[in-house]
Order: sequence, then C-alpha cells, then structure tokens
Amino acid sequence: MVAAALLRRTPGSLASAIRLHRTAAAATPIARFMSTHVTNAACEDNEPGFLGSVETFYDRAAKISGVSEKSLTGIKAVDAVLSVKFPVEIDADTHVIIEGYRAQHSRHRLPCKGGIRFSDEVDLQEVEALASLMTYKCAVVDVPFGGAKGGVKLNPKKFTPAQLERITRRYTMELCQKNFIGPGVDVPAPDVGTGPREMSWIMDTYRQFNPQDVNAAGCVTGKPISQGGVRGRNEATGLGVYYGIREFLQFPEVQEMTGLDGNIAGKTVIVQGFGNVGYWAAKFFQNNGAKIIGIGEHDVSAYDPNGIDIEAIFKHRAENGTFRGFGNAEIIDGSIKVMERECDILIPAALERQIGLKNVKNIKAKIIGEAANGPITPDAHDYLVSQGKVVIPDLLLNAGGVTVSYFEWLKNLSHVRFGRMSRKWEEAGKSRLLTLVEENAGRQLTPQERRAVIHGAEEHELVYSGLEDTMIGACEETRATAALKNTDFRTAALVNAIQKISTVTTQSGQMFL
Repeated sequence: MVAAALLRRTPGSLASAIRLHRTAAAATPIARFMSTHVTNAACEDNEPGFLGSVETFYDRAAKISGVSEKSLTGIKAVDAVLSVKFPVEIDADTHVIIEGYRAQHSRHRLPCKGGIRFSDEVDLQEVEALASLMTYKCAVVDVPFGGAKGGVKLNPKKFTPAQLERITRRYTMELCQKNFIGPGVDVPAPDVGTGPREMSWIMDTYRQFNPQDVNAAGCVTGKPISQGGVRGRNEATGLGVYYGIREFLQFPEVQEMTGLDGNIAGKTVIVQGFGNVGYWAAKFFQNNGAKIIGIGEHDVSAYDPNGIDIEAIFKHRAENGTFRGFGNAEIIDGSIKVMERECDILIPAALERQIGLKNVKNIKAKIIGEAANGPITPDAHDYLVSQGKVVIPDLLLNAGGVTVSYFEWLKNLSHVRFGRMSRKWEEAGKSRLLTLVEENAGRQLTPQERRAVIHGAEEHELVYSGLEDTMIGACEETRATAALKNTDFRTAALVNAIQKISTVTTQSGQMFL
C-alpha cells in the first residue's frame, strides 16, 4: 500500500486550506522536525533547525525589504508538499519501505525547480527549507523558476544500482501521478547522493507516462549529454562558487574587511565536503593559483599547509574509499575540525548546520563562502559578521547549478545544441575580418594562431560565459543592496529576492489570494 500525503494551497478560503492540511497530516504523520548527529554536531540545542534558520534569515530581510506584510506572508509559505511511502523488493524474500518527499515552495513562476537528494538524513523539514532556498536562489540570479526540492530517505551506498533504479523509477511514478513533475510544472535535478544516472532514469520514467510530450527531456536537468544534458552542468555549481568568491574579492570593501588583495592566486583555501560541488570548487581554485590546504569528508579530513593536489587526493579516495594514507597530509577525524584551521577562504560544501555556536568562535577564515545549503546557523552568522568576516550566502554563491540547469532546460525546449546554428557563421565572419587585418598588416598568422582567433564558441564555452555573466550581475546587485540598506550580504541577497518575487506576484494580480 502506498501512503501519500499531499498538502497544497488551493483556490478558496483559508479554512479549506487548513482542512486539507489537517486531513493529510492525520492520514500520514510526518516527522517534520527530525534532526541528526551530522547536522547537530556544531550546534547548541537552542539553535533553530534548518527550516527555522531559513525562516529567521527571511524574517530579517523582510523587515527592511519595503514589501507589504500581505505579500511577505504569501512569499514565505510553502505551496505544496508531497509525502510518499512505497515498498521496494530487495530480493525474493525482502521488501523495504522507502520514504520520499517533494516540496514546491513557490509557483509564482513555473516550472518549479530543485534537486532530488538520496540521503538517510532526509526529512520534511530539510526538504521544505531547501525548497524555500531554491525560490530565493532563482530570484537572486534572475532564473525564471519557482523553488522546489525533493528527497528520498535512504543511503545510496547500501543499495545496488538495480535497486536504486527501481526506487528512483517508483519515486518518479509517484511524482507523475501527483503532477509533481513535468517540463512546465516541476523540474528536478541532481543533489546529494544523485547524479546524471538517476536523472536519466527519471526522464525515461516520465516519458513512459507521457509518450506524447515532445518536450519530455525538459522534465529533469543534470542528465547525461547523450540524454539531452548540457555540457558544463556537472561542474556548474562549483564553478559558480569560484566565480562568486572571485567577484567578492574584487570589491574594495571586502579587501578592506579582510586585508586580502583581489587575486585568487596565492590564497589558502579549505573545503569541507568533497562531493561534486566541493571537488569542482577546489579544482577551479587550484587551477587559478590558490592553494588548497584542507579538505573535509564525512569520515576524516586531510590537511597539509603546503597544499593538496586535488586530482591526486580524488584518485586516492576513489581507490581506497578514504583520505587515510594520502601522502604527507595530516588526517583529522570528522569534517568539522578542519574548518577551524587558519586559511584565507573557507568553503563549507557539505550539509546544513556545520558552523554553529559550538565551533563558530574557532573559525579563522577571512571569507566564508557557502557552497552548501544552510551551513551556518543564524547566531553563528551574526558572530562571524560581528568579527568582520565576510560571509557570502548560499542563495547567491551556489546558484551556479540552477543557472546552468536553466540553460539545459532551454536547450531541451528548443531541441538544438547551443552554438549549432551560429558557430560556423561566427567563424566565417572572424576569418574574413582576420584576412583584411593580415593584408593591411603585411603579416600572415600561423595556422595555430589563426584557429585560436577565429574559434567559434562551443556549447560548454557558451554555458561558462552565461554562468559567469549571471554570477557577476548577482554579486553586484547584492553588493549594491548591502551598501544601500547598510546590512550584511546574506540579508541583502534575500531583500533582492523578496522584492523580485513580490513584483511578479503583485503584477500578476495574485489570483484567488
């Protein structure tokens, strides 16, 4: 028997919405405020959970946003939540019950957008908080989506690929039946514990239920290239983290606060989390001259003040399953303590609530860039800001993933690869211009020089360019609002998001409100 609770705002009275919520909640009790050791280790008991932290930050920004209380109430609330439980056959004699969620925080713009994570830490509170962040994140970087998030409560390492495929397809079937997926409705993406393989399974399942949807490939992003993915999506979030921190380093006020110059080269960096985001962020920083001196993983961390070779440690972990035994690196138990070492830039790229009141006073980094969602609690954030440290918020810094997901979605709807229609025309125009220059200069370029000059942009280069432009614009907007409102960068980014969302909902007329 499949148990599903569907909580959705409906046209009509507030009373009817409350009845729907109560009926669904009574049918399926939902553990909305679960917590785990992984996300509690750095936090005091009186600190809010993940959803409470997001709402606290929202309330602070709302007070100075200039938006009406009526609009603020509507923006804050989660629109709809799907909760499902279903059995999956593990072997001939064993079934397990799998629990999954999908939350749509805001449908002021459609489709909704947000990843699906596979983790035994998943709970409804986390999914609602992440969905809320996705709404604000999309608004900050001007991506025309509402916010959503999904999660399946399991440890993917404990299941075989065949079992994971059955679970993924069954979860997708639930989304299809409840209208929680579709190119114009809700578009998932990879997150913790998922990747292109799972996205491919999701797309294929959606296609089986919607064989006449010519845009079916747009029902999910983060797919393999062969399945309609876009080049550059895999590294997008990590690259966005790099672009964002690089931009903030250019701001005179940040240089004054930190005592750092505006160059990436020579900066010392510690990254907590070595999944997709952490790996690519570390790689881009190292490729541009920074020194990665610490990397934290779920079991242990590696620290070497002389620098860590990213590719070497990645290969070592792939072969051994751990950082233990890697070169001359100091091995530190857990992933929390490494963040307390001296460095210029700290990048929490793991889970939420990793810096709280228990460890915030030990943080020595000058810049903290939130590559993960919600890694710093409100009280810890306030302390860091009071100490003159620069905190670049998650809703801005890790928006690279949803930005390039937007590009992939556009590619799927247009059914053509970026650059396919224009690359050769662009190269021909450059070639004619170069010929004129050569004739007037009296010098012929070598074939290699000529190819470098006339090279037309390929898909991944256009994606990188679009992402860089997006991050530069969002960083500048955040900086301007922080100066205008005399506030920190997180509050400034949220003010921008709230104002943009309010403009959309107000100008649309807010039907049924």
